[in-house]
Amino acid sequence: MDGQIKRAMGWAGLLGKAVASGVAVSLALAVLALGLSTTARAATLNDTKMGSLLYRTEALGEYTVAPRVETEVAIQVTGLIARTRVTQVFHNPGTESVEGVYVFPLPDKAAVDRLSMRIGERTIEGQIREKEEARRVYEQAKSEGKKAALVEQQRPNLFTNSIAHIGPNEMVRVTIEYQQALAFDNGEYRLRFPLAVTPRYTPGAPAIEAPPEEPKAVEAGAVPVVNPDQAPDGCGPVNPVDIVVMIDAGAPISKITSSYHEATIEKVVGIEKTASHRVVVYLSKNQEESDRDFELVWTPSPGAKPAAALFTEAKAGNEYALLMVIPPEPTDLERSQALRVPRETILVVDTSGSMTGSPMEQAKQALLIALSTLQPEDRFNIIEFNSEASMLFPDALPASATTLQRARAWVKGLRANGGTEMIKALNLALPMDAAGRPRETPGYLRQVIFATDGGVSNEDELFAFIHKRLGGSRLFTVGIGSAPNGHFMTKAAQFGRGTFTYIGDLNELQQKMASLFAKLEAPVLKDVSIRWADGSDVETFPARVPDLYLGEPIVVSASMKPASKTVIVSGVRGNQPWSVALTPSPSHGESSGVGALWARAKIATLMDEIRTGGDVESLRPKIVKVALDHHLVSAYTSLVAVDVTPTAVSERLKTAMVRTAAPRNDLSAGSLPQTDIGIEFEVLLGLIALIAAGVVAALGLYAPTRYAPAAGKAHLWKLNAPRIPE
Repeated sequence: MDGQIKRAMGWAGLLGKAVASGVAVSLALAVLALGLSTTARAATLNDTKMGSLLYRTEALGEYTVAPRVETEVAIQVTGLIARTRVTQVFHNPGTESVEGVYVFPLPDKAAVDRLSMRIGERTIEGQIREKEEARRVYEQAKSEGKKAALVEQQRPNLFTNSIAHIGPNEMVRVTIEYQQALAFDNGEYRLRFPLAVTPRYTPGAPAIEAPPEEPKAVEAGAVPVVNPDQAPDGCGPVNPVDIVVMIDAGAPISKITSSYHEATIEKVVGIEKTASHRVVVYLSKNQEESDRDFELVWTPSPGAKPAAALFTEAKAGNEYALLMVIPPEPTDLERSQALRVPRETILVVDTSGSMTGSPMEQAKQALLIALSTLQPEDRFNIIEFNSEASMLFPDALPASATTLQRARAWVKGLRANGGTEMIKALNLALPMDAAGRPRETPGYLRQVIFATDGGVSNEDELFAFIHKRLGGSRLFTVGIGSAPNGHFMTKAAQFGRGTFTYIGDLNELQQKMASLFAKLEAPVLKDVSIRWADGSDVETFPARVPDLYLGEPIVVSASMKPASKTVIVSGVRGNQPWSVALTPSPSHGESSGVGALWARAKIATLMDEIRTGGDVESLRPKIVKVALDHHLVSAYTSLVAVDVTPTAVSERLKTAMVRTAAPRNDLSAGSLPQTDIGIEFEVLLGLIALIAAGVVAALGLYAPTRYAPAAGKAHLWKLNAPRIPE
């Protein structure tokens, strides 16, 4: 007992020292914070690591990052469709009004159709306009001292929101809503919400001319991107987030998993359907760090996996449909009859500086797994790139024991450093022959496997290059790291007529790579066509269904007059024709937002035409019309909102900056020594005490909505559930 009392007294004394150390640290941090308000290093729009409010500085194109208070994400999933509301609350701690720029990543296929902003007691709703008109309206309002907001698309997966005249000590509540279709692959549904952005590298002079009038990042220049300060590992949450997802699957769910975050899963009871159809998922911690993307994966119960699903919406005299058809897996006979063609496999790996740590380890392990799948009749080569690109062999060589041993040793010696000159690697991976045509290797199926985090700003230049140089090759992208550039990965695979595989953790690397190579070995379903049995005039996107690999569904968006729902799907698998006639019953009745998904798919198709050399003058009006008709943000349309009440104009904009969360890198994480309780430990306890007190104070003063533990998170859902679009 005496020993316990002494130990308790010892901890009490240690806590007293910690508090004293904490006070000293708090004074130092206060001085540092004051210094940051005037000396913070500027950032550019390309530099943001996640959704951030940026204040304009006097230097053109430079900003500083404002403090974040809280982020809340509410997602409603109905079958194959997800509606998401993202609410972020900011506070202007200064004494004068400011203009801010809010930068946020979204899924690259998100149909953004709503902006709402609450500043103090005022709520402003956004309206869709052509980009130039929206900018003019915003600038006019700003010059008149009115509060205004402007949402613009910088890239398909990156948006900016300019906010004029945020008053001193005002709270700004920004809400963005969007629609998206879920991914379905190998019997699993996947929902991803991006929380971080891998730093984008801007190469020097372009290798080929970019398409005219393609929307680019505002600050994209001829020098590498300079990034804002990132918070060091282990310093606690920098940009915390809360996420809650309500899933109505329409069929029993056998398994649901949060891939990269600890999450709590609860069945929803007291509703019409059985509890196994509907679940609510939320982060187990009240707030998580925004340093890695959020992903949910769920599997329908055996016997409930769909062969086809149809979601419809009637709007303005048209009927819109989202159709998913899952071809049956090849039979054993079909597999045995499919003659294996020797492969020429080109493995490309990103060894730039952004791949340091865990991403580099993932990439090296992925290469070693790929090498183990090669057969003696195959040929292969490996290309690494950073500021330069180099090949293991001068040309592809047979996969012999000697060449494979040399390749494994080369891979183990790879190190991350330098820039991301991706075009140089593609130039080696997709060479031209003497006649200036994409080079072919007679008798071999040429497959390029490209492992990278996609941290580049010249995506459109790369897409055009792949389109021009692909020939008979196929390009498969492998996304590495906690927050890869999803827009680049999916589009590069689309133009490369391959697939995209995402690996966010070493623990899933073996399974993900095995799945990829199963796709490469199985017969491909090609020449897919879709038609309605009654001959209805249907406009579908994509207009041409791409080749489908093992486990991939056919997913198309359609616009038509109300007509028969019987669909005939046909194609060729291996050398055998395949077809099926389906009459899928509407899932969940009428689904709001299907029209927005069709519009987003049409806009993406028209933008791809521009990327591949289409006439901008004729294509841009088509994009604008679709976007305006469906109230969508696009490369040529923006959401703008203006408050009619003038606000006092500040002559000088105050700035503030906090460090942003970098994409998670487990292998580079550091920590204080834990073998000795000295001054470092006392300071650490002091910091913990101060941070805890600060969090309590901040939540009491500023938090718009807080979760209660466990089932209480339904309270947040009721307040922040996505609005059903009209």
